[in-house]
Parts: sequence; structure tokens; C-alpha cells
Amino acid sequence: MAKEGNILQELRSLEKILSEIRPISLKEMDSVALMNRTDTKFLLSFSQLQDVLSEVSEHYRILDIKGVRRNHYQSEYYDTPDFYFFRRHQNGKKNRLKIRKRRYVESDISFLEVKFKSNKGRTEKDRMKIPELNIELTQDNIQYIQNTSHFEEELEPKLMNSFERITLVDQDLPERITIDCNLAFEMSNGILRIPDLVIVEAKQERQNRHSVFLSALKKRLIRPESISKYCLGVALLTDEKSNMFKEKIRRIKKLTNGNIQYHHQ
Repeated sequence: MAKEGNILQELRSLEKILSEIRPISLKEMDSVALMNRTDTKFLLSFSQLQDVLSEVSEHYRILDIKGVRRNHYQSEYYDTPDFYFFRRHQNGKKNRLKIRKRRYVESDISFLEVKFKSNKGRTEKDRMKIPELNIELTQDNIQYIQNTSHFEEELEPKLMNSFERITLVDQDLPERITIDCNLAFEMSNGILRIPDLVIVEAKQERQNRHSVFLSALKKRLIRPESISKYCLGVALLTDEKSNMFKEKIRRIKKLTNGNIQYHHQ
């Protein structure tokens, strides 16, 4: 009961901080779409997030969709039957491909997204609008994937993922900060939730040391991390070889005081 009370108190504190940040609409945010960019990720606890937001909030605007500032996302990740994309990440390959469908719940918009991360650390994203999330890839979907990625092997749905996202836009720099929390992963064998973990991602045209948010993280000795929600879910929910992620999982358990909730299906 004490744990639940702490979580509710932290949520109320977070909502107060978010409510005081100037809003930005989806249309206004088009100017910082950053489809070709550098991404820098960080792992935080829920309490660390509130501390950082309290310091930097006046420098950012927050995405507000119909009055909602913690927006809900749903994703379906695709891979080959033998987990080719996951294994490339596990084996330390730098040129990596990610294919997913994503639904932006409040906007009621869904996309098929093809993301490529180069060995130079840049991320390129192509996407096509789709009517809704559906498990099977249509022929149009497959053709789009082949045209944008030149990847032609068989793909199948592997992992469902949902989370809440806070999106901040710097008032001066071409920078977006996404803050993902209340993460959940689902495969055929079960559902796994990590409610106290926060994944922060700074999306910039090029790495900029003048970022207020990144400076606040650095001051707190919070260092960049390589983290993939898809790979994290697969590592936690399957028996696939995942030595590369073991230290990351230990870090997550320490950050969240071991609050990783698994429900067998």
C-alpha cells in the first residue's frame, strides 16, 4: 500500500510540473520533425525525471493533444522468424534496421515505420500512414519495406509494446526530447511491465552540447545509454541469447528497485 501511495504522489507531482509548461501543437511541431537526426538515449528513474523536469521546464514547450500531455503509444515490432534484427543488435552490428507499426492513440493515427541507424550514429526514418494497427503485413506494407530498406526476407510480428510519452520541444534549438514511461511489453508467453523506468531520448539535427536538458542530465552524472525497447522486450521475454543486454537489465533493476512485473499467459 505504501508503494502505491508513493506512485500516486509522484504522478501528482509530475502532472503539476507538466501543467506549467507552455504547450505546442502537433502542427507547430512539424518544424522539428527531425526524420534524419542523431539520437541520444538515457535511463532514469521516475523520481530522477521529476527532478530534471523541475529544473529545465521553462526552456521547453510540451506537446499537448486534446489536453493530454502524457500521450499513449502502441507499437508492433516485426522481425524474421529467427530474430535477425535482434541478433544483429546482440552481436554489436552498427548498421541496424527496425520495422514496426505504431499507433498514436490520442491522434488516432497509425504508421508503418522503417528506421535505419547507421554506423555513424545517425537515424533515418521513413513511414507510411496505415488505417490501423493489424498484425499481418499487407502486400503494400511489404512493398514499402522493400523499397525503403531493400530488405526482402520474411517478416513476422514478434513483440507488442505500449508506453506513455511526454514530448518536449526546445524553444531555441532544433531539438526534441521524448520521455517514455509506464512501459509494457507483450509476447505470446506473457506480459511484462516496468512502471518505474523512464527512457529519455534527445533527437537533434546534430549533437549539441548546449542542450539544457542534456546539461541537466550530465550535472546529475546520468550518462548516455544504448537502449532499444524492442531488444529489451525480447531479452526479457524470450530465451534468445542476450549477453549484451545483461548489464543493461541489471542497471534497470537497480534503477527501479527490482519493480519488473511479469504476468504469464
